[in-house]
Amino acid sequence: MKYCTKCGAGLDDDARFCTQCGSATYMQPTDTSAQQSQVSNFKTISKVFMIISCVITGFYIIPLFWTIPMTVHYSKCIKEHKTVGTGFKVCAMLFVSLVAGILMLCDNQD
Repeated sequence: MKYCTKCGAGLDDDARFCTQCGSATYMQPTDTSAQQSQVSNFKTISKVFMIISCVITGFYIIPLFWTIPMTVHYSKCIKEHKTVGTGFKVCAMLFVSLVAGILMLCDNQD
């Protein structure tokens, strides 16, 4: 037997609504797979553009002092499912890759 989360009344196991208060007894399934897919695509594309920028700036040597560490940090954040701050995203847009930074700012999973 299960109980209503709103009023505490006893319910049948297959009940969808409480007979006392009328509240729903189950969670509506949400379709977040498309949203998660889009978010992961933004992150993957951002990471690719950051790597490409590292390769391109490799000809200028000095920019590598910030492009490589920023790219490695972003890759670790993706792998460990950590959030990345807006400041980092703006700096990545200005100093590493314009496209990657814009995609990071469009990523709304933070």
